[in-house]
Amino acid sequence: MRGSRGPRRRAWAGPLGLYHPGTSPLHRARPGTKLAGLMMLSVLVVALRGVPATLALTAVALVLVAVGRVPLRATARGAAPVLVTAALVLAYQTWARGWQVGLEIALDLVTIVLAASVLTATTRADHMLDTLARAARPLRHVGLPPETFALAVSLMLRAIPALLETFGEVRDAARARGLERDPRALLAPAAVRTVARARATGDALAARGIGE
Repeated sequence: MRGSRGPRRRAWAGPLGLYHPGTSPLHRARPGTKLAGLMMLSVLVVALRGVPATLALTAVALVLVAVGRVPLRATARGAAPVLVTAALVLAYQTWARGWQVGLEIALDLVTIVLAASVLTATTRADHMLDTLARAARPLRHVGLPPETFALAVSLMLRAIPALLETFGEVRDAARARGLERDPRALLAPAAVRTVARARATGDALAARGIGE
């Protein structure tokens, strides 16, 4: 008889998802340094134009994924919605403005999402909150508590994979009933679950006296 197994560690949820423990150089780097690097990369993505520059920045994001030792299979699975969106953007922008512009915009989207996913995958949530709260201290002078700002940013980051998880559950349920091609079987349950999740989050925050 096999012995009982220990608790299964929760898998990483893809772009902007859960923290993935590790010992890579990016795991050891300070959260503030990684946040500053993400901001610099985002500025470069917006400022630089041309396919060569865009390809170079995408390569930088892929190198970060490799250096951070982020699970490749989980990354590909979690990035699927982003890649689909990027493909749609590429198709539309190619039709409207040419393939060079379409490729730039699509790759810019993929680059920023990959870089942000590396940040969340290699940084513990409590460390991220502490760093954001310290960076937001000047906001106290305009009446916004830094802790509230940090919490808002963390909730925004967590909401993205939560929404993807909700849509995945709804899609699987619709597929089990043979309704995967019926928009009503996808959109209505997804909207209901999303609103319910938002209300539950709001109730939890209110119970802790946050936002009063």
